[in-house]
Amino acid sequence: MPADVLSTRALNRALLERQLLLRRAPAPTAQAEPTAQAEPTAQAERAGQVVATVEHLAGMQAQAPFPPYYGLWSRLADFRPADLSELILSRQVVRIALMRGTLHLVSARDSLLLRPLVQPVLDSALKTIFGKRLGDLDTGALAAAGRALVEQQPRTFSELGMLLAQRWPGTDPAALAQGVRVLVPLVQVPPRAIWGAAGQALHTSAESWLGRPLDRSPRPEQLVTRYLAAFGPATVADIQAWSGLTRLAEIVERIRPGLRTFSGEQGAELFDLPQAPRPEPDTPAPVRLVAEFDNLVLSHADRTRVVSEQNRRRLSTVNGICPGTVLVDGFVAGTWRISRSRGSAELAVAMFGPLAARDRDEVLREGEKLLAFAAPDAKVSDIRLT
Repeated sequence: MPADVLSTRALNRALLERQLLLRRAPAPTAQAEPTAQAEPTAQAERAGQVVATVEHLAGMQAQAPFPPYYGLWSRLADFRPADLSELILSRQVVRIALMRGTLHLVSARDSLLLRPLVQPVLDSALKTIFGKRLGDLDTGALAAAGRALVEQQPRTFSELGMLLAQRWPGTDPAALAQGVRVLVPLVQVPPRAIWGAAGQALHTSAESWLGRPLDRSPRPEQLVTRYLAAFGPATVADIQAWSGLTRLAEIVERIRPGLRTFSGEQGAELFDLPQAPRPEPDTPAPVRLVAEFDNLVLSHADRTRVVSEQNRRRLSTVNGICPGTVLVDGFVAGTWRISRSRGSAELAVAMFGPLAARDRDEVLREGEKLLAFAAPDAKVSDIRLT
C-alpha cells in the first residue's frame, strides 16, 4: 500500500500501542531495601504512574464501579486494586459524567478540564430525555438548589430528587435529580468504587470535593489532541463518537497544520499527531482480557480496527452492558465474565470461534492471572473456556 494509506491492521497496532495493550507498562522500580523515608516515595511513584495512565487514556469508562480496576490491570504490570482505591480516597481521581454523558474515571485535574468541554453533550441529553418532564422550570434555580443540597452532604439521586420535589411539587423527582446531574458537575464519593467495599452512589459537586473551580478557559483543541494521543489515527466521526460532541470538523480544520493526515483502506481521511507511535502492522499482539465497558471497543465510529462488524453485534446486549472482551492477535475474539460464590471463583471465557493451540494456552495463562488478581482469596478457582 502507499505510505499514506493505513490498513486495518496498522490502525489496530497503533490503537493497541497507545492503549498500552501491546505490552504492560512496567511498575516503578522499588527500593531494594525500603526505608521509612524511601517507602512513601515508592508509593508516590506508583500513584503517579496510575494517574498518568488514566490521563494518557483520556479517562476510563466507569458506568460500573469496578471495570477501571480491570482496565488498569490489563495495562500496568503488577497493578494492585489498592493502587486505584487509594487515589479515589485521596481525591486524586474521580468518577464524573463526561464523554457521551457517561460516567468516566479521570484524574482530578482532567475532571475540571474536560467537563466544560463536553457540557453541550449533557445539555442536549437533558433536553431530549427529560425536557418534557421539566417543562419550563428555571434551570438556574434548579442548579443552585441542587448544588446547595449535595454540598450540604453527598446524596443519592433518589434523595436529591425527593428533596427538590418539595420545592417543585408535581415535577418528576427523577427528572429533577438528573437535571442537577447535567447542570452541576457531580462526582461519586467513596466508599462507592472502592475495591472490596460496597456503598450507595452518593454525589457532591466536583468543586466542593476537589476544592478547585472548573477550568474557565478550556480549549476544544485539547479534547481533539488528547483523543488522538490515546485512540488515533482517527476520523472526525471517530472523535465525535467518543466525545458525543458534533461539529468537530471545524476544530480539526483549525489545527490541521499541526496534524499528520492519512487515508484508511476505504478512503476515509485520518488525522494523527505527528510524533504518535504507529507500529508496523505485523507487530506481535499478545492475548489480553479487556475490561467491561472499556473505551478500547467503544471509542470509534468505525470499530473494525479492533472488532469486526459481525463480532461487534455479538457484544450488543439488551440491557446495554458491554462485556469484558478477549483480544487475540489484537482483535476482539470473545468475551469473559467472572462469577463468585462461597469460597470459589470461575472465569467463563466464550470465544467466537476456534482457537489455535498456542492462542488457547495464552488465553488460559492470562485467565489465571486475571483470577489471581480478581479473587486472590478464593479457595477454588476455575476457568471455563467454550
